[in-house]
Amino acid sequence: MRRLAVATAAVLAGALALTGCGSPDSGDSPDGAGLSVGSAYMPQPVSDSMAAGFLVITNKGAAGDVLTRVTSDVAGDVTVHRTVGQTMEEAERLDIPAHGELVLQSGGDHLMFERLKRKPREGEKVSVRLHFAKTSPITVEMPVKSATYNPKTGH
Repeated sequence: MRRLAVATAAVLAGALALTGCGSPDSGDSPDGAGLSVGSAYMPQPVSDSMAAGFLVITNKGAAGDVLTRVTSDVAGDVTVHRTVGQTMEEAERLDIPAHGELVLQSGGDHLMFERLKRKPREGEKVSVRLHFAKTSPITVEMPVKSATYNPKTGH
């Protein structure tokens, strides 16, 4: 059992170590506030209890916003993690600068889906709802890619 836990942790760490972003735009702000979401994907989870998620939030507006919360029907909790050096820590919120981007990518800041209700499989889509301080929530359909997917190469 300990070997399985170590192997699961190693594969998850490897998936988090990949860099970059993936697919085309997958969500837009319904209230026209200037936020859009693209490059969203989830590597197929190797664990039955957790998964990672990556995306880019682009802000074309003149005012900054804040990602305050993320929800998904596939997980009991979705938390945002900030990577500082070689460690990750849960973040209460992440800023989205005016005329800028918030990049959630493998090896950097990212989403953690915890207490999975089911294990998403490659080819499926996971619905994710992003909540902000100013902008109305945005729902994104996040495609599940292979556990070794590298957005820079497409596999």
